[in-house]
Amino acid sequence: MTLLSPGDFWVASGHHLCDLDAEGRLRATPDLWRAFLARPELVPPEEACDAERALHARLMESPLAVVDPAGLADPDAGENWQVFLNFRDKVAAEPTLEAAWLKLFRGNVGGIPPLFLQMLTHLVARAAMEGEGDAFTLRAAECLFRTQRAAITQGATLLADEEVVDARHADGDLGALGRLLTEAGAPPREVELDVLSEENAPGYKARSDAHDMALDIAESRQGQFGLARALERFTRHMFGETVRIKPVPVIEDRNWTWHVGLDAEATRIANALWDGKKVKQADLARILWLGVLEFEDPTRVVKRAQGRPVYLALAMDAAQRVRMKPQNLVSGLPLVEAEKAA
Repeated sequence: MTLLSPGDFWVASGHHLCDLDAEGRLRATPDLWRAFLARPELVPPEEACDAERALHARLMESPLAVVDPAGLADPDAGENWQVFLNFRDKVAAEPTLEAAWLKLFRGNVGGIPPLFLQMLTHLVARAAMEGEGDAFTLRAAECLFRTQRAAITQGATLLADEEVVDARHADGDLGALGRLLTEAGAPPREVELDVLSEENAPGYKARSDAHDMALDIAESRQGQFGLARALERFTRHMFGETVRIKPVPVIEDRNWTWHVGLDAEATRIANALWDGKKVKQADLARILWLGVLEFEDPTRVVKRAQGRPVYLALAMDAAQRVRMKPQNLVSGLPLVEAEKAA
């Protein structure tokens, strides 16, 4: 089992509760499942029946045990436990968490709580970033599993963790930057969110689980390149494909062949442009980041896209939220295996 190191990051992912295979991919252990079971969503509430408490205790003792939640006094609790057990069994059926993540998103994730999928993505993203020493890449990789709030001001395109922003908004613990990242009406206070910079980058790992550093992904900023590197590492780890990604300010390509929207908004906007539709300027302004992806091995790519760049786009929605969907790469990348799977 991997031991924590002084330079560790994203400890809350639970990656240290996993074993590693020869390729650095994660294998779930009983302790990892116990961490899932310790979540407040799964710990029986005070009013829970004895049968539910016994079921939880049994799973804490033996996380892969076969249990039947059908007889619980609360039918809703029984349904909730069945949802978790279905998720557990699907993940446990695969050799690694990465294989489970791919299997789930190549199939149907309907009925699986977003929280479980986020936790799984957090884990595989942590494995993908193992050994990465660049704070900008690591902070950008947080977008893979945490929703961001965007703000464009004074030449900066800032991303801040939505959960952190909302918590500070509720506490009134916001400064000028924080107010930009919330809805109008936040109370004026003097505590600001730090923007990741060369000066404070050495402290990123120590506070990485707080998710309290904003990232500037504007053109030519370190965060712009960090996002490209994070996606390169994630693609290599999850798909076994070595790619090069270069951020670009605009897409100017008459032979535009392939694109992947990294979120629902970017997908909608890019598809409209691809179809030759007129897109409102307000929609175009939602695009925050563009990248050009090229495969090292073109034979791994479907014929129509061989030798052609794949354009990537990330956007914010009308509420200035950025909800990256790394699973869009599963169906979106023009890989031969993906075509066969379809």
